[in-house]
Amino acid sequence: MEMRIESDSLGELSVPKDAYYGIQTERAIRNFQISNTKISDYRELVRALGIIKLAAARANYELGTLDKERFEPIEKACIRVMEGDFDDQFPVDMFQGGAGTSTNMNANEVVANVALEICGRQKGDYKYISPNDHVNLSQSTNDAYPTALKICLYSKSQILVKHIQMLVDAFRAKGKEFAHVIKMGRTENQDAVPMTLGQEFEAFAENLSEEITRINQMAALFLEINMGATAIGTGINAAKGYAELVTKKLSEICGEVFIKAPNLIEATPDTGSYVIYSSALKRLAVKLSKIASDLRLLSSGPRCGLHEINLPPLQPGSSIMPGKVNPVAPELMNQISFKVIGNDLTVTFAAEAGQLQLNAMEPVIIQSLLESIIYLRNGMDMLREKCINGITANEEVCRNMVYNSIGVITALNPYIGYKNSAMIANEALKTGRGVYDLVLEHKLMDKEALDKALDPQNMLEPKEWKKL
Repeated sequence: MEMRIESDSLGELSVPKDAYYGIQTERAIRNFQISNTKISDYRELVRALGIIKLAAARANYELGTLDKERFEPIEKACIRVMEGDFDDQFPVDMFQGGAGTSTNMNANEVVANVALEICGRQKGDYKYISPNDHVNLSQSTNDAYPTALKICLYSKSQILVKHIQMLVDAFRAKGKEFAHVIKMGRTENQDAVPMTLGQEFEAFAENLSEEITRINQMAALFLEINMGATAIGTGINAAKGYAELVTKKLSEICGEVFIKAPNLIEATPDTGSYVIYSSALKRLAVKLSKIASDLRLLSSGPRCGLHEINLPPLQPGSSIMPGKVNPVAPELMNQISFKVIGNDLTVTFAAEAGQLQLNAMEPVIIQSLLESIIYLRNGMDMLREKCINGITANEEVCRNMVYNSIGVITALNPYIGYKNSAMIANEALKTGRGVYDLVLEHKLMDKEALDKALDPQNMLEPKEWKKL
């Protein structure tokens, strides 16, 4: 491989001759080989870095701090980075020290070298277009990096919400399909009162639908940014009016209304938006895991479990037990949820570890959040496509459980009272006899009233029971 020599404040280093990145990126490649996850693995993050550099260049040009001769190639370079032409030129590990400096410099170097190429100059000719003096003009890693993270997260969140909605729609479709299937509801794994399988699946849908609102609310916090803060929030080395103008330029480029933080010194080390957004992801994960566990229970069997529903068979379930099929899709959703919950703890610790005027732990925060979003999106798609869409109901099993359950005695409370109901339930449990026969035997109700009260359809919603 042909190399070129570049220098920085620490000395000289060889860089691949054809690389658009430079010496500081090369140092990061050598220093941080941790996660095997690179910036280039996240298209939205590379795009966000291009957006930041474009907005800064346009603001600097308008303010007169960047001349036209350099602005025009830098602008073209930023647009090409945004469009994905140089994704492979972002090889730095997502895990890195330095509060994101390596990521910011990776972007600065790529934009500078692309701009130099546009001008017909050699890569590394930084006397003409410098990564620091021109591309990073009026910026610091401490405002450019977190703003890029927020742009990236806001974009990824919008995609995540669409996938939540698709899963909600799948559950709702099953709710309609199973609307006629009578089954027993359960509390604390004990018989409760009748419901329909459709009501159960509609409840799953509604439970997840709530998370769309919550996640959108939390993602909106990413629209408040600290561009113009530069190093610690004082705006040193930025022109007057730059913070407001660069925020306006970002809004124009992205089509979203970004807001300059009211106090840039406060906003620069603040990671509160990450914490609360991560909490929203955790809440979604907890709900998904609970639903997955319910699906595992409802499909348990086939002979010695509940067996109220059938999950699509995806693979043989055992290397030793022939014919066994496991609920692998819900199991995987459980595991994904556990990982997201763990990532939330990482974000919490990283946010707490910020000191004085900066939080240096943002790289692990963004890696954790992006990983959670991707895992949740992929997991929900897997659950929807390979599980929910193919679920079928064992209607006879569901119906027989209702008719054989002692739990239906709850429906008789308004007619025979709690004490008599408990007496019938205990006797039914001890003798194995049915509730229906025992109520008639004890002459607590006549047959006509009892038939109406114990009709499963009459136990699915509030009724004017006194008129029976």
